[in-house]
Amino acid sequence: MIVNSKPERIQKILSVYGVASRREAERMIPEGRIKINDIPAVLGQTAIVGVDDITIDGKPLPSLNKLYYIMLNKPRGYVTSMNDDLGRKVVTELVTDICDKTKLYPVGRLDINSEGLLILTNDGQFANTVMHPRYGLTKTYEVHVRGDINSAINKLKRPIEIDSQNNRSFSKNEVFTVKAVSVDLLKHSSNNAVIEIVISEGRNKQVRKMCKFCGLDVLYLKRVAIGSVKLGNLPLGKWRHLSEAEIGALSNNYRKVQ
Repeated sequence: MIVNSKPERIQKILSVYGVASRREAERMIPEGRIKINDIPAVLGQTAIVGVDDITIDGKPLPSLNKLYYIMLNKPRGYVTSMNDDLGRKVVTELVTDICDKTKLYPVGRLDINSEGLLILTNDGQFANTVMHPRYGLTKTYEVHVRGDINSAINKLKRPIEIDSQNNRSFSKNEVFTVKAVSVDLLKHSSNNAVIEIVISEGRNKQVRKMCKFCGLDVLYLKRVAIGSVKLGNLPLGKWRHLSEAEIGALSNNYRKVQ
């Protein structure tokens, strides 16, 4: 067990040690499943690993796992989750050779009908860096659409209002104003087109909702880059380790805003 003299929030500790993502930890704590020195923890409480006795469902905090950073080319038909109540296929089924060694968490989401670059890791701080809108990390999408593309392109470049419908994180429907970092027309023939949309907010189904607002039907959506890290020619359904340079590029984005 590594002793850290600096107190950390219990959610962060659980994430760093591969017990649960921060969001999952925030559900576990009110259920009384996490205890610090034999007392049920509360949200936001801090502890010191190696000094305080931290247990999860009565079991001690596990040793710090080796850190993994995985790039997956997610196919359509897979849910970006650890498990699914409806019995649908989940992305962790595609990385079982790593998940047999440690629990990996998807970083952000791609909806079931979308393909492309998805990062999985057991490094909680790294995951927060990539996922949190605060850090402004861009996500690049290749989108095949049908509709009046000339009119839609101009609309896509302006601020757009989208709602939070179908997002379990919100108890009621809310409206957000989003704006693409850039929009480029890659191909255009008749009523179909391929466009590249770069965003930084990462709201639920944001690109699909932006296109719908502008009168476009999305036929195919693929995430091709996160920040400077590109999917490249990684085959569909396959994964690879991120290189040290790629991990560094994403981590450096975190340090720039500190």
